Amino acid sequence: MSHVERPWFKFYPEKVPKSIEYPRKTLHQVLRETAKRLPDKAALIYFGKKVTFRELDELSDRFAAALADMGVGKGDKVAIMLPNCPQFVIAYYGALKAGAINVPLNPLYTPREVEYAVNNSEAKVIVVLDQTYNKVKEVKDRTRLEHVIYTSVVDFMPPLIKFLARVFKGLKPLKIPEATSFLELLGKYPPKPPEVDVKPDDLAMLLYTGGTTGVPKGVMLTHFNLLSNAVQTCTVGFIEEDSIALGVLPFFHSYGLTTVLNSSIYKGITAVILPRFSPEDVFKAIKKYKPTHFPGVPTMYIALLNHPALSKYREHMRSIRFCISGAAPLPLEIAKKWREVTGGMIVEGYGLSEASPVTHVNPLDDIKKVKFGSIGVPVPDTDAKIVDLETGEKELPPGEVGELVVKGPQVGLGYWKMPEETEETFREGWLYTGDIAKMDEDGYFYIVDRKKDMINVGGLKAWPREIEEVLYQHPAVKLAAVVGVPDEFYGEVPKAFIVLRDEYKGKVKPGEIIDFCKERLAKYKVPKHIEFRDELPTTLVGKVLRRVLKEEELKKRES
Repeated sequence: MSHVERPWFKFYPEKVPKSIEYPRKTLHQVLRETAKRLPDKAALIYFGKKVTFRELDELSDRFAAALADMGVGKGDKVAIMLPNCPQFVIAYYGALKAGAINVPLNPLYTPREVEYAVNNSEAKVIVVLDQTYNKVKEVKDRTRLEHVIYTSVVDFMPPLIKFLARVFKGLKPLKIPEATSFLELLGKYPPKPPEVDVKPDDLAMLLYTGGTTGVPKGVMLTHFNLLSNAVQTCTVGFIEEDSIALGVLPFFHSYGLTTVLNSSIYKGITAVILPRFSPEDVFKAIKKYKPTHFPGVPTMYIALLNHPALSKYREHMRSIRFCISGAAPLPLEIAKKWREVTGGMIVEGYGLSEASPVTHVNPLDDIKKVKFGSIGVPVPDTDAKIVDLETGEKELPPGEVGELVVKGPQVGLGYWKMPEETEETFREGWLYTGDIAKMDEDGYFYIVDRKKDMINVGGLKAWPREIEEVLYQHPAVKLAAVVGVPDEFYGEVPKAFIVLRDEYKGKVKPGEIIDFCKERLAKYKVPKHIEFRDELPTTLVGKVLRRVLKEEELKKRES
């Protein structure tokens, strides 16, 4: 790939090479090496509790020994259904050391979703929070699970914080007699992991995509896929050994896993981790630990910028040098305000679970190279092109809209036990993303929308993302989502769901929003219906779930 000239190469920062030499190692080998190099440096900070690289390496050794004793061997699956906490990281590396394949699951999954993922992946062991244990208990007899290991969010908190969490938040660790305690396992087993021959090209993970298109699919990612993407992310994100990561993005999602966890372990930097996004906790962590980079999603940045406590923490926000925003479009107004508050760079990037996930990012070295509204340029060793929507075989010239396809060392092997879907999405080394996009003359890429979200207004194509961008320009709009709804005349028309900023609630009428759009959009793209809401359904990563809004709308119309 490095010998082929690409238009975007001339926009690469000086420090970013076209091609990188990737270590042919497993993820747990990387942890072992970092622990030898920086034994006493904090790998994780969790509510003030520091876990050094040496401790993390040793604790994951103990967990690997425990798994081996439970009969977990090479190729077995270990499900981890935890928020960001030291136990997630210990279980993740411990499972890899035992030769197992990790299956990270969202702790908010319903019992039905847990049952599907556990059965589809054939997981033998699951690590779960005591608070969510009942979801596993409900379905365990219908799965192949042999062991359930439970832990509490307070287990690794410092004594005072643990006491306060118990007293004021009712977070008292539960005793579950029929399951195994995580802490007891770590105390019982010596740090002697089994000797398992794991290679860089072996599977490290089955990552279930959100199921926005029917049944969730388990993306097969190898150690090399995940490690190469961590290296690419560190390179384009200017992550150095003195960097400090703010880990709010969940590790059970590829975005947080790569940009915070795998990258931090590879580079040997400290990650300040939080189990969920709470503006107050984020502000406090920024004040106390001065993180230098904070990968996130637009809804997080919007929440912080609109928070009444912002003025109190404004000065502390200056520690943040770089933010890569993903998962949803970054509104230009938000990017401008974030830069004003932090003085740091915030740019849009792009990725998907099938690619570990990062494939594109705007250059972080010079604001003049950032093209707002674009996802930027492919990261090193990553090729990308736009192909026609009909056959997917014809490469389209700059400016033309088609499907974005990518290839690179971070692209996974396909979908677990889904040969037809694999064949359709992974073709001759290229990953067909399902995103409609275009490339400009400079090699910057722009996502127009998801293939399946297109609104067909009497034969004309309207893309929700473009309409949402316009809505975000209105001063009253805090959050917006657009979906296609049935219409007798046009077949389908756009409808906008809007969360207003507090100071505008009750003062703005739908007609004003529609008039605002009429001045900025072609007539067929203007939303025909506006609905104000107090909140919008989002994933834990902050992506607005248009699918849920569409389903609600269809049900409403049927009744």
